[in-house]
Amino acid sequence: MNLDGGSQAAEPLLSSALHSIRQRIAAACARAGRNESEVTLVAVSKTVAAERVQEAIAAGLTVFGENRVQEAEAKIAQLAPQNAQIEWHLIGHLQSNKARKAVALFDAVQSVDDEALAERLNRIAAEIGKRLPVFIEVHLGNEDSKAGVAPGEALPLIEKVSKLSSLELKGLMTVPPFLENVEEVRPFFRQLRELRDEALRTGIAGTAFTQLSMGMSHDFEVAIEEGATLVRIGTALFGARA
Repeated sequence: MNLDGGSQAAEPLLSSALHSIRQRIAAACARAGRNESEVTLVAVSKTVAAERVQEAIAAGLTVFGENRVQEAEAKIAQLAPQNAQIEWHLIGHLQSNKARKAVALFDAVQSVDDEALAERLNRIAAEIGKRLPVFIEVHLGNEDSKAGVAPGEALPLIEKVSKLSSLELKGLMTVPPFLENVEEVRPFFRQLRELRDEALRTGIAGTAFTQLSMGMSHDFEVAIEEGATLVRIGTALFGARA
């Protein structure tokens, strides 16, 4: 399989899945009285081979989310030279010892969850002359396995990060609990939106602080109804992970 041609067997399946997802995004936006152009589809490409990602690029996707710096490094090196328009977002937990590589590789880091990490990213970005878009990850579900700042500590962190000159604070991100009934997830999305709105109302964040990265394959429609501006979709697009 080569990067130029892709897999002829796989491409129709991916194109069909993407078409369905875009229809569902449009329908959710219509229900919420929103324009679908307000919602960015982030294709979650963790564990997805570079050839498959190239097919997604050929189908029109431009923003990809990776969970691990090391996996992303090889994939970006293979794909970026011929796809200069693509954005790569780090959506997984970032260890401080991977911060330098993350700043160099990614167009945005969605998983900033403490002041020390933010300051480290800011310092590295300043050293290499880059202004790095970031999101603060908020932990809303009381699950020990999930990362993120606690809701009660989010506003102070927003205020601190917004003052770091080499970071551009774009908004908030969350990974809520997986619940079969997506209506039970709605309050988590609403809470994230309310946190963003409170930060804007109190003036602790800049005017760029408008984004909400929330909603995945299982629950993205509810997330859009509650104000998501980025939805992170992997399984519904690429199929179940091996």
